[in-house]
Amino acid sequence: TGAVPLYFVGTLVGKTMILELGPVLTGLALAGRVGANIAAELGTMRVTEQIDALETLGYDPLAYLVVPRVLAGVIMFPVVVAFADGIGILGGWITALNLLDMSTPEFVRGLHLFFLPFDVRFSLIKAASFGLAVTLIGSFFGFETSGGAEAVGRSTTQAVVVSSMLILVLDAFWAIALL
Repeated sequence: TGAVPLYFVGTLVGKTMILELGPVLTGLALAGRVGANIAAELGTMRVTEQIDALETLGYDPLAYLVVPRVLAGVIMFPVVVAFADGIGILGGWITALNLLDMSTPEFVRGLHLFFLPFDVRFSLIKAASFGLAVTLIGSFFGFETSGGAEAVGRSTTQAVVVSSMLILVLDAFWAIALL
C-alpha cells in the first residue's frame, strides 16, 4: 500500500477505458478490418467496372454503395466500443482481484467515485466520429482505385493508414474539446 488508496485502481480503469483506450484501440482495430474491407470491395468493383455499370443503369453509386456503409459505421462503431469498454473494465477488475488482492467492493467504489454519464456519451460520440471517418476514408480510396489488382491492394493499404492517422487526429481533437 502506498499514499494513494487502492480503490483508485477502479477509477483509473474506468476512466481510461471509457474515455481513451476503448474508443481509440477499437477504432484502430476496426480501421484495419472495416476500412480495408470497404476499400478492397469498392476498389474491386471500380476495377471490374461494376460501379460504371451501376451508373449506366441510372443508380447513384454513392447512395447505393457508400451511404449504407457510412450509416452502419456510425451506428455500429459505438456498439462495438461499448462492448470493448465493458470487456476492458471486466479485465481490469479481474486483474485487480488477482494481482493487487483487491476486493470487488473496493474496485466498484473506485469505479463509481468519479463516474460521469457524460463520459459514456462522450465515448460513444467519439466512436461514431471514428466510424464516420473510417467508412468515408475506405469508400473514398475504394472509389478512387484505378488499374488492376495491385491498385486495389495499394488503395486498401492507403485507406487503413489514413484512417488510423485520422483516428489519432480525431482523438486529439476530442481530447481538446473535452478540456
